Amino acid sequence: MAKLRLHELNRLDAESFRAAPKTPIVVVLDQVRSLHNVGSLFRTSDAFRLEGIHLCGLTAHPPHPEMEKTALGATEVVDWTPFPTAADSIRALQALGYRVFAVEQATNRTWLHRWSWPADAPGVAVVFGHEVRGVSEEAMALCDGVIEIPQLGTKHSLNVSVSAGIVLWELLKKRAELP
Repeated sequence: MAKLRLHELNRLDAESFRAAPKTPIVVVLDQVRSLHNVGSLFRTSDAFRLEGIHLCGLTAHPPHPEMEKTALGATEVVDWTPFPTAADSIRALQALGYRVFAVEQATNRTWLHRWSWPADAPGVAVVFGHEVRGVSEEAMALCDGVIEIPQLGTKHSLNVSVSAGIVLWELLKKRAELP
């Protein structure tokens, strides 16, 4: 066993990434205030080759040096679109046929491990909310459903970038053929 060197990873260059088919998942960030969280979401979106990110409300937009500390250049290749509110983003995605799911603790939620990819949708969007307040009530009211990550400890939530990594990996496994 030996660690692979960077040139052995066979990663796409920026031009190839832009041209490559994307996983039909859009991340919607609803008032995510931490630049490090936003940067981490760009990097995770790059890793899973997602369609893009919607940056809503006060969520910061690239370029920003604090965001780049965690994005490590992913802001240059992952498509992103600003929206005044998450509700505006959700309406736009649903108009295109996407099914939109809030990642939140709520009634009528579906546990992440029991969630199934909707067969009738061209893509899925997942909404991640503000670090303290979560997904806004306005956005929740528009979502097609809610996904919740089971938690077994004493804390009530996970960091938004940790939650996103968990959720996006599970969605990717349900959608893509992995190596």
